[in-house]
Amino acid sequence: MPIRNLEPKSVWNNFYSLTQIPRPSGHTQKVAKFLVKFGKDLGLEAFQDECGNVIIRKPATPGMEDRKGIILQAHMDMVPQKNNDKKHDFTKDPIETRIVHQEDGDWVYACGTTLGADDGLGVAAAMSVLESKTLKHGPIEALFTVDEETRMVGAKALKPGILKGDILLNLDSETEGELYVGCAGGIDANISFKYKEEALPKDYKACKIVVTGLRGGHSGMEINEGRGNANKVMARLLLPILRDNKGKLVSFNGGNMRNAIPREAEAVVAVPAGKVDAVKALVEKTAETIKGELAPIDPGLIITIEGIRASKVIAGNTGLKLIKALYACPNAVDRMSLEVEGLVETSNNLAIVHTDKGVITVNTLLRGSSDTLKMDLAESVRAAFELAGAKVWFDGAYSGWSPNMASPILHTMKEQYKKLFGKEPAVMAIHAGLECGILAGAYPNWDMISCGPTLKSPHSPDERCFIPSVAKWWQFIQAVLEDAPKK
Repeated sequence: MPIRNLEPKSVWNNFYSLTQIPRPSGHTQKVAKFLVKFGKDLGLEAFQDECGNVIIRKPATPGMEDRKGIILQAHMDMVPQKNNDKKHDFTKDPIETRIVHQEDGDWVYACGTTLGADDGLGVAAAMSVLESKTLKHGPIEALFTVDEETRMVGAKALKPGILKGDILLNLDSETEGELYVGCAGGIDANISFKYKEEALPKDYKACKIVVTGLRGGHSGMEINEGRGNANKVMARLLLPILRDNKGKLVSFNGGNMRNAIPREAEAVVAVPAGKVDAVKALVEKTAETIKGELAPIDPGLIITIEGIRASKVIAGNTGLKLIKALYACPNAVDRMSLEVEGLVETSNNLAIVHTDKGVITVNTLLRGSSDTLKMDLAESVRAAFELAGAKVWFDGAYSGWSPNMASPILHTMKEQYKKLFGKEPAVMAIHAGLECGILAGAYPNWDMISCGPTLKSPHSPDERCFIPSVAKWWQFIQAVLEDAPKK
């Protein structure tokens, strides 16, 4: 069955339309044009701001003019991740979807790529509100931001005064039945080594080591699960080769998105011809150890080593310094919150390692509920790489979103959820970057909540959406809009 026939049909049909429009971060022009046309075809005010964010306004239904204005907010872009054997161009190809029946219910997946339900379903739900002819609501504004997944560009560029509403419903969280009232801030650490190349030493042989089969995932939502990081796994494999076996690094490439736990890495090393068999045996032994350690969470890990031709190596000890720094670099959870049970306080994702034309680039994304603790962790990353002789700088910083437990819209949403489903929703903070904290800088008066359907493994090809959760979420959104607080 095509996903556009799932219930609620309006939401799934809109999401299907989005899957047909390529929209990776940095390539949102087509989807923005589609959304502006969508709004204008409904007879609504629809336009783009200077940054490319799309804003669509829908007047209150008769009798609801006295309600506070609500902004429905979601981001247009998606994370482009695919399995190594999948041929897919995220700038040209539509997302192929499939329905999978599992023991716990029915899920929508993509076919070997990210699904884009993060945050395509948020966009789709807002579209459904805009096109509804039966839903009762106060003044509605839909805000669709650009490039959330790459440093929250649209949220940062949004100017004060453009939007008129009082309440922001962010549609970008990932567990139905949970209301989010706070989120982590983030900062990017950028590392750069310069290197020179020299000819492959006489009597040296090159070997290629490949790490694949890791699950990867969202570097905020799933950073606490102990999932394998391909760059850390590779550093563990390479350290004894370079340090103890006179190995030379030729190249290292792993990961491609700062906010995705890296699933794959590939490195080429050169070792003395007489040590090739010993090095292969060492890699195979270490691989079995790592597989055993990660088996409960990453049972699909594959590590291979094979001979390959190479003519040059990285000169001197720069390669060894890099590997030592990668080994020392903090990764995954650094500290748990002392105030909110089960909440990660600070973390780091060792996201990208890339060698090319005399420059080694490393990128990490640090998250933290506390700006001071986040920066303390960032200084640990800086220290590890500066000791190895690298240049380190930070950018893309954004603050977290502090909870307001006295929020009027929180009260409304808790009441409506209990009325609909017979139980209280969970009220939580999240260790991920939502746009709420940034948007509050331009609109400090907004009362904000984030909610969404149930997604698993966003930012990876295992991304999936639990079909029954979308119907519940859509029912909940409609009830909240109909019961919006009065001005």
